[in-house]
Amino acid sequence: MQTTAEASSLCRFPRGSVKGMNADPRYLIGKFSPPPSISPQDRDSAIEAIAELPRKLRAAVRGLSEAQLDTPYREGGWTLRQTVHHIADSHMQSFGRMRLALTEDWPAICAYQEDQWAELADSRTGSVEPSLNLLEALHARWVVLLRSLDDADWSRRGFQHPVSGKKSIEQAGLTYAWHGRHHTAQIAALRQRMGW
Repeated sequence: MQTTAEASSLCRFPRGSVKGMNADPRYLIGKFSPPPSISPQDRDSAIEAIAELPRKLRAAVRGLSEAQLDTPYREGGWTLRQTVHHIADSHMQSFGRMRLALTEDWPAICAYQEDQWAELADSRTGSVEPSLNLLEALHARWVVLLRSLDDADWSRRGFQHPVSGKKSIEQAGLTYAWHGRHHTAQIAALRQRMGW
């Protein structure tokens, strides 16, 4: 079983996110806040975070029992199991959106009902192992794709989201680097609070 120190050391907080832990249990590392301008170093940090997420997430849930996985990370929040499945769902969506953005001219994408997806049987009761395996494969491909992009791809290509509007690939990359750290921090914080 993993120690609480190992579980709480899983998140780094690069430029574009809030440093340290926030008092709001929904946003322990703060809400995503992009830097005023995105540098090549910011992109590299995002790629590194995306590359590391599968390993860090697997470490965050390593050794947890089924009952522990079915514990909400906060009152009224998703269980750890639902959180792992949500990350897989969300990152599959983002990878597909980036591929659309690279092959179409600012395509309109569809939103999805993440709260309703989290209530489907596979998210509520399914083993986390398939989602952890999926994330390893997905992120391996995603990193290859991101590392292949030139400056114009990063900043001049993107998609049109029905709620948040135009989002460039670089904005999406930084958002999903934060997203993985955000949910991993929720799991690590619960482990620390519970002494798991």
